[in-house]
Amino acid sequence: MDPKIVDLCEQYNNGLLDRREFLKKLTLLAGGTTAAMALLPVLGNSYVKAQLVAKDDPRLDIEYIKYPAETGDVQAYLARPKGEEKLPGVIVIHENRGLQPHIEDVTRRMALEGFLAIAPDALSPLGGTPEDVDEARSLMRELDGQMTIKNFVAAVQYLKTHPLSTGKVGCTGFCWGGGMTNQVAVHCTDLLAAVPYYGRQPLTEDVSKIKASLLLHYAGLDERINKGIPEFEKALKEAAVDYKIYIYEGAQHAFNNDTNTTRYHEEAAKLAWQRTIAFFKEKLKT
Repeated sequence: MDPKIVDLCEQYNNGLLDRREFLKKLTLLAGGTTAAMALLPVLGNSYVKAQLVAKDDPRLDIEYIKYPAETGDVQAYLARPKGEEKLPGVIVIHENRGLQPHIEDVTRRMALEGFLAIAPDALSPLGGTPEDVDEARSLMRELDGQMTIKNFVAAVQYLKTHPLSTGKVGCTGFCWGGGMTNQVAVHCTDLLAAVPYYGRQPLTEDVSKIKASLLLHYAGLDERINKGIPEFEKALKEAAVDYKIYIYEGAQHAFNNDTNTTRYHEEAAKLAWQRTIAFFKEKLKT
């Protein structure tokens, strides 16, 4: 895949281009309208194909729930192993397209690792995530940032007090959700462990507020996000925050998303996931 096309997709996925401008530039890079239209299915997401854990997996109890938050009830997807055993909670935060089937699948994967897992829908105040991905992406830009952070902090309290929870809560997120995971760590002292994937770093002056242990995943080719690593790490050291940083060379932003054929990096994704699960088990189950 032409690196310029990959970069163009990243700009579009991160809301830096509208669809019309994206298609215009894609047509120029592809060498014509026909070639550009032929690329769209390759560049798009194939959620069902990448599903690793079936929606009706007999090992899991799955439901859509609501929990009280700053803007009212927030919709969320909950998955847990069958049975009545109390488990640590993990929040899974979606990318900048709202709560998509891929993130629901990731939530099921987390549940199978022995966690009470929920994926809140950030677009709940606007009626929830629509089926159209482009519409969802546009709606994400309308969210109130501070209210959204408080809605996710409320998810920590929901899991902490859930009758099937041990009271220990962690959080992970991807892209936009990685940045939001950092914000939850800043704003919630009850959070014990946070694993942001290629997430935007918090303000330097906020780093000292972090009480959670951090496991930070970054992609080696993600120049935009990686620019913030040195200052973030310096602040983490000064604040004596417990953290680890892993940079996956050769991987691009969104390397964990196995529905994104232009971004998915199997080796990096599997290694990062293994590290994530080991980290949560260490911090939340001991």
